[in-house]
Amino acid sequence: MYRINKLFEIKRHIFHTNDLAILWEMENRQTLYQTISRYLKKGILFPVYKGLYATIPVNELDPLDLGPAVIHRFTYLSTETILAQGGVISQSIYDFTYIADISKRVSVGQWTFHYRQMKEGYLFNPIGIDSTSTHFFATLERAAADMLYYVPNYHFDSPELLDLDRMKEIQEKVGYD
Repeated sequence: MYRINKLFEIKRHIFHTNDLAILWEMENRQTLYQTISRYLKKGILFPVYKGLYATIPVNELDPLDLGPAVIHRFTYLSTETILAQGGVISQSIYDFTYIADISKRVSVGQWTFHYRQMKEGYLFNPIGIDSTSTHFFATLERAAADMLYYVPNYHFDSPELLDLDRMKEIQEKVGYD
């Protein structure tokens, strides 16, 4: 019961294997894996992705929590996702597009996460990254600058929604090649 209580005291639903080891103060990996296996069978934990578990079913998870957890490294939401949300592009976007230090596409439940690789010097530059919530999001202008980094001739359906001076300033400060 102690471990279950510890699990539900935390104000989050997604845990990596190492998170559980620390939370439950388990150094023995075999005991950890046996406990996880037992909790999966009892429906206390739900499998999400390799080494990733949740306390609620996958389809009830917030995809904005899930995207960074799946890749388990620094990432921020950007490019098509932010541009579509801001009305700058009009096509329907089904993937959640993130910027990370590796390129990867992962499907979990009904969501697909697309991680675009960016040089670390650019990736970790905080200009135009909103970090005021528990997630990291590109501003509209940073998302546009990021998109132009990948596709220099990218067409924006509604460029008037962008502060083009701010976008150029971000491009210069980040130092995109």
